[in-house]
Amino acid sequence: MSTLDSRALVNEIEGHLLIAAAHEEGRRAAAHFSAPLVWLTDSQREEVERRFEAEYLVLARTSWQRTAERAIEVRGEYEETYRGLRRRLLAGWLLACAVATAALVLTLG
Repeated sequence: MSTLDSRALVNEIEGHLLIAAAHEEGRRAAAHFSAPLVWLTDSQREEVERRFEAEYLVLARTSWQRTAERAIEVRGEYEETYRGLRRRLLAGWLLACAVATAALVLTLG
């Protein structure tokens, strides 16, 4: 198995674990929300909790998507900054080499 395949497998497992955790958090939040609603029948409570959990998962997914989109944006910004710094460093190094070469030529000439 290649490193790329291994990383893809790890990412998939992490995704499943993240979704499972979100489901559990949604169930706990739904139970906490419905607990004070003592007038609900069992079937009404189950329906409220099911809808709450579903909405919780939609909100979680939306949040994850926004986070992923922002991460891509930030990565692009950092990569552009890095490329700019690299260009300036190379230009500075070339300038320093040119000055050192000129000084050497003047000294020897």
